[in-house]
Amino acid sequence: MTKEATGMPLDLFSVGDPIADTKAPTDVPIGERWSERRFRGRLVNPANRRKMTIIVVGTGLAGGSAAATLGEAGYKVKSFWYQDSPRRAHSVAAQGGINAAKNYRNDGDSVHRLFYDTVKGGDFRSRENNVHRLAEVSVNIIDQAVAQGVPFAREYGGLLDNRSFGGTQVSRTFYARGQTGQQLLYGAYQALERQMAAGNVEQFARTEMLDLIIVDGRARGIVARDLVTGELSTHYADAVVIASGGYGNVFYLSTNAKGSNTTAIWRAHKRGAYFANPCYTQIHPTCIPVHGEYQSKLTLMSESLRNDGRVWVPKERGDTRDARQIPEEERDYFLERRYPAFGNLVPRDIASRAAKQACDEGRGVGPGGLGVYLDFAEAIQRLGRAAVEAKYGNLFDMYAQITGEDPYATPMRIYPAVHYTMGGLWVDYDLQSTIPGMFVIGEANFSDHGANRLGASALMQGLADGYFVLPSTITEYLADGPFPKVDDSHPAAQEAVQGVTDQIQQLLSIQGTRSVASFHRELGQLMWDYCGMERTDEGLRKAIDRIQGIRQEFWTNVKVLGTWGSFNQNLEHAGRVADFIELAELMCIDALHRNESCGGHFRAESQTPEGEALRDDENFAYVAAWEWTPQGTGPVLHREDLNYEYVHLAQRSYK
Repeated sequence: MTKEATGMPLDLFSVGDPIADTKAPTDVPIGERWSERRFRGRLVNPANRRKMTIIVVGTGLAGGSAAATLGEAGYKVKSFWYQDSPRRAHSVAAQGGINAAKNYRNDGDSVHRLFYDTVKGGDFRSRENNVHRLAEVSVNIIDQAVAQGVPFAREYGGLLDNRSFGGTQVSRTFYARGQTGQQLLYGAYQALERQMAAGNVEQFARTEMLDLIIVDGRARGIVARDLVTGELSTHYADAVVIASGGYGNVFYLSTNAKGSNTTAIWRAHKRGAYFANPCYTQIHPTCIPVHGEYQSKLTLMSESLRNDGRVWVPKERGDTRDARQIPEEERDYFLERRYPAFGNLVPRDIASRAAKQACDEGRGVGPGGLGVYLDFAEAIQRLGRAAVEAKYGNLFDMYAQITGEDPYATPMRIYPAVHYTMGGLWVDYDLQSTIPGMFVIGEANFSDHGANRLGASALMQGLADGYFVLPSTITEYLADGPFPKVDDSHPAAQEAVQGVTDQIQQLLSIQGTRSVASFHRELGQLMWDYCGMERTDEGLRKAIDRIQGIRQEFWTNVKVLGTWGSFNQNLEHAGRVADFIELAELMCIDALHRNESCGGHFRAESQTPEGEALRDDENFAYVAAWEWTPQGTGPVLHREDLNYEYVHLAQRSYK
């Protein structure tokens, strides 16, 4: 077995040339780089915009805001989504809030502090340039949303209210009760609908992207399938924007919508887009625990609840008494005890691991001991039930409906679950992938959060990319357009269509004995066990071996019901699971090669005496950008070194 000096196994992959982001203007201070990039970038005049077409795949906060903004700018936009309405994008499920460095509370917040908190929260595995831009743009997002009529919570005097989220000591999170994602998505949707009515955006509902068309090295279109009729179609443009979200459903059980998938970004990856840091997945600490073997989805309880809810377990192992019968002196408020400076509002990766450790010690609560308490008794006593209900009422109602328990009377039971993916397609400062003409925004890219995303920053990134960043950077590429027309007669288009056709026919022809869902469930459990909250060399190698076996059996024994030319969710699921299987193997290879702990990537072999993540900055302070190679050969690793000028590398401490 070949190994590098760092101990990384090279039997599973090879190392290619380094990669670098050359778009950020590093010759000026970091606070001037975004404005300088916009000034130096080439523009496209309004008359030429009308000659150009842009495809946008996805209509969540990133895709919806991008399509609306590009349409407003005068481009011809084709917008694709697989739901029946853009309002069904998974962004609608976001609960707690959106960060912005407005400093309305006058508590010491600033653009630089948001920048620092985000780099530190990501455990020093994100780009300084991208994160600082995100912090700068955050202040514009709130103004944009308020102008659209988003009903943010307000204080008694009418000013916008703020609350705190994990990994910060200031209140910078704007919110609309527990429905912030829904309200922000409706704002983007209204802007998108306006452009549809104006004729600037053409809509393709219930349509799924299945391949990317590349002509002369540039992304020039997509192959898509109508999910109602089964018909394949090709669509061409001068640029393609992917905004299809994250890949958390590789774990089967997650807080993601059931339809959320990796197909768009994975098919683009197989066409040449590098995939960055796929092992960086976020486990959210406050989710309703699994309650049955055949459960198909998990439910998030907003991080905002940790503003007033206190997390605890019994001090003694095996204590099965009703929570209300356990006296105060026999409770362990373990986050407050271990992290007094941040208490219950430590970052998600730290809170999740602490909850897991308490359960592993035998002090967990509820069925199987896989749960900890989130208790609001003190908050109700301090603020009154009416005040707590005004803040969190819809979240409490959701919990009561799912569990049959009254969270006003007894503590919630919560446990960590897969929620978000920090990894994604590699992009440069302009949000362009390694395929010229293909841009990637929102959770589909890797750019801003490092190894752990802070709460309320997903909505911030999605809207920053869609409303402000992409419309300013895509012009540099489009200034060379419009590009020569492409149609169905082009060999590249024919090859892409044939590839999609062959895969669909193969899936329908196998007619094995196992359902698609059984493969997905098996894969998800394997990933949770070996590539979830804690990872080891032995476990990851075992997972890789088993994933290869799952892939082989899938392509010889899956049974896909129904036909091609009809509404067939079983066929949709089969294609997505095929992609999840391939992605899962890359995730495990990435986790195995990164022989350190950082953020949400926790290697048991690399931890401090206190059980915290122990980074290896000397050997792993880089982005791992993976290049696809045909099956039978391992992926190629390209490293992008991470350099820190303004935030100095240090062991994270929230104590």
